[in-house]
Amino acid sequence: MRVVSGSAKGRPLKAVPGTGTRPTTDKVKEALFSMIGPYFDGGVALDLFAGSGGLGIEALSRGMDKAVFIDMESKSIEVIKENLRKTGLEGQAEVFRNDAGRALKALAKRGALFDAVFLDPPYRLKHGDELMSRMAELDLLRSEAIIVLEYESGHAYPESFGPFEQVKKAVYGETALSIYQFAADALSDAEEHTEAGVTKSGITESDGEDHHD
Repeated sequence: MRVVSGSAKGRPLKAVPGTGTRPTTDKVKEALFSMIGPYFDGGVALDLFAGSGGLGIEALSRGMDKAVFIDMESKSIEVIKENLRKTGLEGQAEVFRNDAGRALKALAKRGALFDAVFLDPPYRLKHGDELMSRMAELDLLRSEAIIVLEYESGHAYPESFGPFEQVKKAVYGETALSIYQFAADALSDAEEHTEAGVTKSGITESDGEDHHD
């Protein structure tokens, strides 16, 4: 693996030892950034399930101001920090060991806001859309933020849900990429309807418990 383009172009990246982490290949990474960039004029990125940190590091190399890396495996955290040192980008990064759900809550408490999110959960997990919805609920996304969801090509996510609209999709063998854009206006509209006690189905909501984590 290597940094494909930008200020750290060509720098080699260490992979996480073992078979538990599935790094995004350079070919898929190049295609991904061609779809969303390919370069950025600042902004803040979140690399959730970061693994080796390759996606967040690529975003920094291509012009993002800052990136936050989250992974729950200690060996991944070590590799991310080493790769940031190798690329000279450690001063623009924060690295945290945590699971996705707790990490999102912690970032929300800090008032974090992201322009781009790289979401690459293990293929056995099919909850990318749930995590995206949670990010919206926690006000972690700037208006028109881009979310890159990488998943097994045999699985299908909806083209649109809540404030998210799929703007591009590509399949590379067993890997699928869906690029979603966050529409803050759509979320505001939904909240207004909820406050009025009306859902999209027209059923009045009760005052039941909130079952979110």
